[in-house]
Amino acid sequence: MSIAVTPLIGLALNYTPWGIRLDPILISLTIFTMAMCLIAYFRRRMLPDEEKYFVPLGEFSKQIKGSFESESRTEKILSIILIISIILAISTTVYIIVKPKQGEKFTEFYILGPGGKASDYPTSLTNGQKGEVIMGVVNHEYATTDYKILVKVKNYTLHNQTLTLKNGEKKEIPFNFTAGNSGNKKMQFLLYKLPDQKTAYRSLHLWLNITT
Repeated sequence: MSIAVTPLIGLALNYTPWGIRLDPILISLTIFTMAMCLIAYFRRRMLPDEEKYFVPLGEFSKQIKGSFESESRTEKILSIILIISIILAISTTVYIIVKPKQGEKFTEFYILGPGGKASDYPTSLTNGQKGEVIMGVVNHEYATTDYKILVKVKNYTLHNQTLTLKNGEKKEIPFNFTAGNSGNKKMQFLLYKLPDQKTAYRSLHLWLNITT
């Protein structure tokens, strides 16, 4: 049942703001497991005492002890090695879950058209016409990071903004501009990862064909 439930929970998380990430998956599986345990508890209470499942732990431990004492020396050593291996495997699994290995650190930087898609960019405009794009930043740096966004045409700055994003946080910023003099112009979108304000961390550009 767990093999069937886990993909379904992942599919449901894919349509939520949290997405398919480690923390939402762990929380969702924990809630599901606790809910199933609660249902099992109430179902067990409804059964007569003679039909309730019971694990005789005392007798089970005595059987294991008796079986261990009846083994040969070689079998005892192999059993101890097996137990140590199981403990190490469980400890390693717990450590990986508690402290997962970090992936590649990077930041997404993109521009979209006015409809929120990678199309219909305002590349052909007339003098004085309004244009709009959406600038997007997604933090995958595994830490809260400060950014600075500059939008420039030649040496003229059209937009200057700083923002702070937590790890995994996304920010999309609408940017409106007015077409200037006619000609082909290169609009640059520069993303700086502060405190470095000299070298752009990510850069994009949009060629504008402005006519009269």
